[in-house]
Amino acid sequence: MRSTRTRLAAGALLAALALTATACGGSGDDETSDKPGASKTAERDKPAVPEGIADRLKEHGIDVDAWADGGWQDWDKDKWLSEAKDFVNPVIEGLWEPDRMRSAKEADKTVSTKDASAGQGVSDPEPQPVEAAAEKTPYHDNAAPVGKVFFDSPDGPAVCSGTVVKDVNHPGKSNLVWTAGHCVHAGGDGGWYRNIVFVPAYNDLGKSEAELGGAGAAEIAPYGNWWADWASTSTEWIEGGSASGGAGAAYDYSVLHVKPEQGAESLEETVGAALGVDFSAPSAAESGTMGAWGYPAAPPYNGLRMFKCLDRPGRLSLSPALPTMYRIGCTMTGGSSGGGWFRVVGGETKLVSNTSIGPQDNTWLAGPQLGESAEALYLNMSETYGGQ
Repeated sequence: MRSTRTRLAAGALLAALALTATACGGSGDDETSDKPGASKTAERDKPAVPEGIADRLKEHGIDVDAWADGGWQDWDKDKWLSEAKDFVNPVIEGLWEPDRMRSAKEADKTVSTKDASAGQGVSDPEPQPVEAAAEKTPYHDNAAPVGKVFFDSPDGPAVCSGTVVKDVNHPGKSNLVWTAGHCVHAGGDGGWYRNIVFVPAYNDLGKSEAELGGAGAAEIAPYGNWWADWASTSTEWIEGGSASGGAGAAYDYSVLHVKPEQGAESLEETVGAALGVDFSAPSAAESGTMGAWGYPAAPPYNGLRMFKCLDRPGRLSLSPALPTMYRIGCTMTGGSSGGGWFRVVGGETKLVSNTSIGPQDNTWLAGPQLGESAEALYLNMSETYGGQ
């Protein structure tokens, strides 16, 4: 049943992109199928803090118990771990309850008109805005790999979007999530964020805030909370990322390896879906239609519902010294950061980028091209942490 659900859930994304491609003059067939069955319920076991994480905390003079009791709220710059090897994220069970999730603020990266036009000799004309469309509910039928990424920053609880991606070394049993680098690390002026959690199919039925009053965890997080026990992002983001994206924007991607707060099965088995990643980094002109999915949280959105934008990308250059980024018209706001961009490759929907930056008037989104460096980061996560 799981493999059937994987094909169907991924097929819903494929159908959306294929229909758009047809409308733009491409070819493709509209595929229909029965709805997948109910999700599996994972076995409930209380997790322990992995010995490796406890040891890393101790190396930095941090007591595991004190951390769970609120020590993680100490954002003293001298204690804020920032190097790639220093990521730590011990589980604090019960921290991310529904009310706390709803209080999380968007982690947007807005660029000024001046920044966006810095490499205008290379950039294509600014795209026309594309009005974001609400995804059909339930999300586990129509966009099962998509979810929200929650984390704590010095400014409080924050939120991004993310996508379950396949693990090439552990087929059918992936625990990998793709998101933006700025959703896990503050960049050149900071360090790793804390209490990073992925929630697939958040608010699965797309209920309003009024309808969610008093809602339990099962409604908000139907597949549970998945804590990142390791995260990787690019060296360029760690060293050059900034509040407006900065020199790290073209490398603003991250891969998480996650484990359930409670449970035993892999993320892919639990959700029933995962998408492959396309590292061919096609030019904007060659890429065809792309779709961006996410949970926009800044007005006029409130972060409770999943939206999508479909458009043909153009190029955005922030500097002649940096790789060009993809840019599409889209009205999604902050909170959609980290959400996957998908395109059809050989009849299969694959992740090809993620939302990184947008303008202050929320008329377009830009995401990095995923080439050899992104693939090396992904493969290292799969080889080192996959299967755990």
